[in-house]
Amino acid sequence: MVVARAICTRVSPVMCRASYWMPGDPVIHLTGRRTRRIFLHRRTRCRIAATPAGCRRGGPGLRGVAMRLAVSGSVFPAHIDEFTAEHAATVRAMGFTGCFTRFDLDDPFTTTDESIRRVRSILDDHGLDMVQAIGHRPPLIHPDDGVRRQGISVFQAALRIAGGLRAHSCHSGPGSLAQTGVDRSDWVRSGPWSPHPGNWDPACKDRLIASLRECVKAAEDHGTRIGLEGHVLVTLDSAETMRDVIDAVESPAIGCDLDPVNWLRLETVYRSGDAIDHMVDVLGPRRILNGHTKDVVVQPRLVTHIDECPTGQGILDHDRFIRRMETIGPERYLIIEHADVGDIPKARDFLLSRAEALGIRVW
Repeated sequence: MVVARAICTRVSPVMCRASYWMPGDPVIHLTGRRTRRIFLHRRTRCRIAATPAGCRRGGPGLRGVAMRLAVSGSVFPAHIDEFTAEHAATVRAMGFTGCFTRFDLDDPFTTTDESIRRVRSILDDHGLDMVQAIGHRPPLIHPDDGVRRQGISVFQAALRIAGGLRAHSCHSGPGSLAQTGVDRSDWVRSGPWSPHPGNWDPACKDRLIASLRECVKAAEDHGTRIGLEGHVLVTLDSAETMRDVIDAVESPAIGCDLDPVNWLRLETVYRSGDAIDHMVDVLGPRRILNGHTKDVVVQPRLVTHIDECPTGQGILDHDRFIRRMETIGPERYLIIEHADVGDIPKARDFLLSRAEALGIRVW
């Protein structure tokens, strides 16, 4: 007989480097005569076994449980106070256990704790995780220090909201030099993902790192993480650049989502499986918080037109993407994005069918 004892502690930032949990989350450690420990997360009942060597694998009874699905986009409102139990029920009825909300039209400085608690209560009632919350697209690379500092303040306010929602991370790109204006509404309208010839200037990378070093303190204080996203058109133009920026910030409270479509180029779009392997190998599981799933097509028009489309309607090697996400760890989500309400069930069914073909269970 194995005699075990339970010890309730709280997650440290060190544990968060390679786990689902946030700093301060309650965890039960089940220890016994055997050297393995089982970490039982009270909120999700998700079990992860850790060997003394630090290897992690699915706990007893969880063989094959390796991927979770979330949804974002048009299924949710743009204002936090418009989010209702009906939205949560719809998401659960679709078979999702997580969501990525974009309350873009809210002012993060005036969003109240009461509004945050109300939404979090609805999510709890429906068994939903807030996988990502919006960071309001701040221009973190802006050469005007006054504008950049305003962007930092906006992102810090968004991180407060994300922490209150118990979001796994707060989403942000680096911004773009194409963004104009001096406030949040101007930045959103003028294109945080729009091309600009100066976006790849080394000075933009330096300003991004400096901005994130200030913002990550708010993430740590509010018990969430910064979830960066990259794209070939902005400063975070490759897995290598993403890795270098995350490492330069030097905090376990920052990582990235893996959205392989955003980093595909003409040289790699027809060999997306190899490109995905490269991205995952460069970033490693410590830096990848979740995955964004959509699809890609090459249009037969001159000169070059690489477009995105809903998951399952393009040429992305989703088998490779799903398999690599599985190897990263079962706590990660695949978030369906940029799909109309009518396309979301199709994207979900496509992912479920590919996961089943690969022998991967989705929960």
